[in-house]
Amino acid sequence: MKILLDAMGGDNAPAAVLQGAADAAKEFGAGMELVLLGEAQALRACAAQNNIDLAPFTVIDCKETITMHDDPVKSVRHKPDSSLVKGLTMLKNGEGDAFVSAGSTGALHVATSLIVRTVKGVKRPALAAVMPAAKQNILLLDCGANVECRPEMLNAFGVLGSVYAQKVMGRRDPAVALVNNGAEETKGTPTYRAAHQLLAQNPAIRFAGNIEPRYIMDGEADVVVCDGFVGNVVLKLTEGVAKTLLGMLKKIFKANLLTKLCYLGVKGGLGEVKRMMDSEEVGGAPLLGAAKPVIKAHGSSHARGIKNAIRQAKACVENDLCGTMQAALAETAAQTQE
Repeated sequence: MKILLDAMGGDNAPAAVLQGAADAAKEFGAGMELVLLGEAQALRACAAQNNIDLAPFTVIDCKETITMHDDPVKSVRHKPDSSLVKGLTMLKNGEGDAFVSAGSTGALHVATSLIVRTVKGVKRPALAAVMPAAKQNILLLDCGANVECRPEMLNAFGVLGSVYAQKVMGRRDPAVALVNNGAEETKGTPTYRAAHQLLAQNPAIRFAGNIEPRYIMDGEADVVVCDGFVGNVVLKLTEGVAKTLLGMLKKIFKANLLTKLCYLGVKGGLGEVKRMMDSEEVGGAPLLGAAKPVIKAHGSSHARGIKNAIRQAKACVENDLCGTMQAALAETAAQTQE
């Protein structure tokens, strides 16, 4: 298995990417080859400065870099020798089995759609994020790639999310829910009402109906579907609320000696909650619907986040995620035409 890694993508690149790759190779490197794409001289200098051995990795020299401030479409078209475009081109050509990047989400989405392409039945891939919830982790998609979606796209997202929940998250019969402002099927915009009808009639999924945002974090649904605008708001609001609540609890426990003593009794539990809320624990968000596995790590990822994004890419390859999704979408299309 060969995993391609954008060594220049992300706020903490290349140091965090190189260390994450080194940690991944030690922890689950058996049968896995990591290929680092980036400006070779800069990578070697960074590795030497941080005592990271690059000997286990293949380094592909790239003279260009796509930054977070570059226009996604223009940068993909005019920077063919960038680590992001070159890596995805290698993926398309069969020179790798998966691609991981913490770089620009917009550029990654555009390049994936134009270069790697999508499985049949999916117009554009969806960014899927695993989020912690009370009962179990949930999969939210789309969480930022497609701001506006047609009903057919939301229906396809339901299938993609269901397959991912089964193959990677280990859910036997995942429940798929549609984010809406009410539980009734008549709620929402015309797009969401039409999407509800398609999802309800989709034989490839177990549709649980609409879900109001306040119930998402209960974790009753395995997969939560929405357009990229709504999903990104849900994701960032949840991250913000979690950070604020943990900060408020910390302030309470530091109030006096008695509260500090009380903290000792719940320190372990609070640490577990903090770990669950940490985006680095998950590692990245897959672009579901892409013809080959593409993982978007958080832009601010440190080494642990990169390592876990590589773990996620490895799981996608091992479970033939893209092939299974293609088969599920084909079955859905065939049964719909009957």
